[in-house]
Amino acid sequence: MCAMWRLQVALCTLSVLLSISCGGESKARSCSEVRQAYNAKGFSLVNVPLQEISGEHLRVCPQGYTCCTFEMEDKLNQQSKVEFENLVEETSHNMRTTFVSRHKKFDEFFLELLDNSEKSLNSMFTRTYGKLYMQNSEVFQDLFTELKRYYTGGNVNLEEMLNDFWSRLLERMFKLLNSQYHFTDDYLECISKYTDQLKPFGDVPRKLKAQVTRAFIAARTFVQGLMVGREVANRVAKVNVVPACIRALTKMLYCPYCRGMPGLKPCHNYCHNVMRGCLANQADLDAEWNLFIDAMLLVADRLEGPFNIEAVIEPIDVKISEAIMTMQDNSMQVSAKVFQGCGQPKPSGMGRSARGISDVFSARFRPYTPEERPTTAAGTSLDRLRVVWRTMQHSVIDIKEKLKESKRFWSNLPGDICTKGELTEFDEEQCWNSHTKGRYFPEVVKEGLTNQLNNPEVDVDITRPDTLIRQQIMALRVMTNKLKNAYNGNDIYFQDSSDEGSGSGSGSGCSDGCTTEFVFVGTESPVIGADRSDERAAAPGKSLSPGPSLLLVMAALTLPLVALQTQWR
Repeated sequence: MCAMWRLQVALCTLSVLLSISCGGESKARSCSEVRQAYNAKGFSLVNVPLQEISGEHLRVCPQGYTCCTFEMEDKLNQQSKVEFENLVEETSHNMRTTFVSRHKKFDEFFLELLDNSEKSLNSMFTRTYGKLYMQNSEVFQDLFTELKRYYTGGNVNLEEMLNDFWSRLLERMFKLLNSQYHFTDDYLECISKYTDQLKPFGDVPRKLKAQVTRAFIAARTFVQGLMVGREVANRVAKVNVVPACIRALTKMLYCPYCRGMPGLKPCHNYCHNVMRGCLANQADLDAEWNLFIDAMLLVADRLEGPFNIEAVIEPIDVKISEAIMTMQDNSMQVSAKVFQGCGQPKPSGMGRSARGISDVFSARFRPYTPEERPTTAAGTSLDRLRVVWRTMQHSVIDIKEKLKESKRFWSNLPGDICTKGELTEFDEEQCWNSHTKGRYFPEVVKEGLTNQLNNPEVDVDITRPDTLIRQQIMALRVMTNKLKNAYNGNDIYFQDSSDEGSGSGSGSGCSDGCTTEFVFVGTESPVIGADRSDERAAAPGKSLSPGPSLLLVMAALTLPLVALQTQWR
């Protein structure tokens, strides 16, 4: 018994001595690497221990022997927050820049198309027709002004504005064709009321109105979508870092410093759990973001268009010539019906000599052949329009590719942060697992707020969604709805219910027998109407023409004046 007791005492004494020895070695461990890394972060080395000290004062990191004082842990806490904010900013930079730069480019190209068209036409008509054009130029100037105002967000009803354009053009042409009479303002207003009934320009105004409204609605909504995407991305990228997230970040990024291992990186799965906890609300934006991107891509398809300007310009000028010739051919019948409905106007007192003015319209419209196309400033301007349009086409293609890349961005953000920039260590045995060097065993939670209930690293309150994120989700939802309407040619602000199915105005341009079913490819699959305005003109069994493009807009704006040029000779 005595021998046994002595053996136990000896073992005990040895154990104590070994413990003291180990403790002495632990206390004696240098903090030089930590001091160097800490100083490299820009912090002062004043009061930074040279050797490990007792860690009872630590609130985040393990409380064993440590190289961190209370003040150091607090500074590293703040540093974690700043670095996390920078990581989110940097990782989202390219995506956010896409919306900023592409919004600016698209806006500039589209406005340049309008400006070039207006300037070239005004220059050509002033030079060619002089006083006659100057007396009527405000009709076209007002058209461009209103189109620009609509595109830049003005409260303009495109359908009413275009109806007004054709009414005013009818008034001017009616006065020129009947220049032997004097027309009061009331009489001219009466003429306008007969526009729909008389159809003096044939079917051209209805067709062009459908094309112009669809294209401008798509362009304005698309540029608004780029702006909304930019604003949402910028706001969401400025993360609201809650205290629980800061603690988790400090533990992951800087507790290795306190344990004397400043070069040890966090385990990959450990990083995923921390980032998914800190970015839980951002991930919830993803579903609505993906729907928004899908809708943007659809409208981009509409803008990109199936035709180039050379292929579109000839059919459009034929339509415009048809409108002018129809008015010219039916001038007698139109005048008779107007006189019958509005009363016989008083003679102007100028006699039949005034008929010379109507001779301006005696020439038939004849499109230029390629050899006859003007080589003056007008031709140069048209070439400039082609260049601008082709540049814009390439811009839209580029935007589409960038938009595709941004899908699932917010749910992928945690993984992108952990993977990029060498933040983590992929060797599962040589990484920081939240308390020491070694394998990280907990499973990676799924993204999204509700899935953070069992996050082992971040204490997330799943009952309190981030208000800012919820506001951005609603902003995306509203914009997506606008984009879906724009794809169908519907202006969400001005929808004409009185003309349903007629194809006129801001509708889809469909008539009887026109199919309007289209499956919206996205995270969800709602069914929305497609634009099939040209389908009614296609013969059975033949392939259908794709939807209209912005090229139609420029041709539609340019060629009415080109047509009038030849008519006013």
